[in-house]
Amino acid sequence: MSLDGCGAPQQGVDLAVGDDQVVLTGKVKSEGAPVGGAFVRLLDATGEFTAEVVSSAEGDFRFYAAPGRWTVRALHRTGNGQASVTADGPGVHPVEVAVA
Repeated sequence: MSLDGCGAPQQGVDLAVGDDQVVLTGKVKSEGAPVGGAFVRLLDATGEFTAEVVSSAEGDFRFYAAPGRWTVRALHRTGNGQASVTADGPGVHPVEVAVA
C-alpha cells in the first residue's frame, strides 16, 4: 500500500532541526527488530490525540512538537506499545517504542 499523497510526512533518518524546533524522533521495534508500517500516535500530557504518522520500513518516525510531556503510542498488527518523552526545550528528543 502506498502512502503517497496521504498527507503524512515521509519518515526517515535525515533530519534538519532549526534552533527553536522541538523534534520527537525514534524507532518502533519488536524484539530488537525495526517495525515498519506501524501507526505512531502522539498524545499530549492529558492523553489527547495530537498527531499520527506511519513508521518507515526501518521503523523510523518523527513529530515536530512543542516543549512538554508526550506519550508516543505505536499500533501494529504484531502488537502495540507506548513510551513517554519529556521535551524541555528545542532540539531532538529520542524515544523508542517497543511493540509486543
